[in-house]
Amino acid sequence: MLLKRIIPCLDVQGGRVVKGVRYESHVDAGDPVEVARLYDAQEADEITFLDISASHEERSILLDVVARTAESVFMPLTVGGGVRNLADIRDLLCAGADKVSIMTAAVRDPDFVGEAAVKIGSANLVVAIDARRRDGGALVRSTRRSDASAFAAARALAGDGDSPWEVATHGGREPTGIDAVAWARFAAKAGAGEILLTSMDRDGTKQGYDLEMLRAVADAVPVPVIASGGGGSPEDLASALDDGPRGGHCQAALAASIFHFREWTVGAVKKRLAELGVAVRPPTR
Repeated sequence: MLLKRIIPCLDVQGGRVVKGVRYESHVDAGDPVEVARLYDAQEADEITFLDISASHEERSILLDVVARTAESVFMPLTVGGGVRNLADIRDLLCAGADKVSIMTAAVRDPDFVGEAAVKIGSANLVVAIDARRRDGGALVRSTRRSDASAFAAARALAGDGDSPWEVATHGGREPTGIDAVAWARFAAKAGAGEILLTSMDRDGTKQGYDLEMLRAVADAVPVPVIASGGGGSPEDLASALDDGPRGGHCQAALAASIFHFREWTVGAVKKRLAELGVAVRPPTR
């Protein structure tokens, strides 16, 4: 049986871990190296490091912070944010990342997914998707003239979809009009080894994951989906990982708020998940 994974997430801005609600009103949650060490000690299965403002600010990721974080942990480290080309991916791997997550660059240049998969292998490539419910069910077009044509090209490649969710880029700031389920299908076919799927509507609310969205994407792709956005309790994580008709059908659950603010430890969450019948790697201490 494939064990489900629990993944704390470090949203990093200005060299500090932050946490907001629906991508706004961020509060400080500590030094990324210290926070990563804490989750390593708690035996998280993996950790995800996302430089959440790099794409919007059109700058490179904070490689020195990534390197110091990688040196401090022994669990797999996924890093994303501001990845624009193959050189950026190389730099992240050299800095200690085990996997690289791409999002905005993939939408701007869909060929980048396949190019990256060829260079580093699908197992090391995560395509992140920030998705939100469409306003009134209609596609929302980009307001960034420089990206409008690129988003149109990505929409054409992904194909039309009738799901109620659309993809956003630049840290959730920019609507694209791309159907989220169709885009996930394209990314998986192009070479993504995993899909990191975040509900912008649920992010930071601790009101539970968008199970309908998770299930729609997970059932549409042949690769693991990581649930993100809304986890507020072990029961929420269990629902996202549930393979039943009402579950999220995800292989991993990413969470931040419940871990950052010491509401739950990773070990305590895993213990509760085991009690709920979720197959997880048990903590050794």
